[in-house]
Amino acid sequence: QVQLVESGGGLVQAGSSLRLSCVTSERTFRSTAMGWFRQPSGKVREFVAAMSWSGNTTYYVDSVKGRFTVSRDNAKNTVYLQMNSLKPEDTGVYYCAARKKGGTYSARAAYDYWGQGTQVTVSS
Repeated sequence: QVQLVESGGGLVQAGSSLRLSCVTSERTFRSTAMGWFRQPSGKVREFVAAMSWSGNTTYYVDSVKGRFTVSRDNAKNTVYLQMNSLKPEDTGVYYCAARKKGGTYSARAAYDYWGQGTQVTVSS
């Protein structure tokens, strides 16, 4: 079974930073492209950030551009989401996910595998 294991969430004050990590198997990492979604309490899960199959292009929802950065470490089969200048509206459960080549990076349906989620809470 394909597994994605997340870590790095927590409770922080506005303006601070967090880095989320998501590790998977080498086989899964090399055969998929990674993305990040978040789900505020009571709301739908929404796209946050992703990278292209090659890793040369990154994509972000408008609300996080300039503050969040998605990256990966191929040697560790790990994808990261660096979150800076956090705002209360960034609060939610963050999920990493993996899609097959050719999938639409911002579409939930394009992602075949999902992590368990990690809670990020930003206080004002």
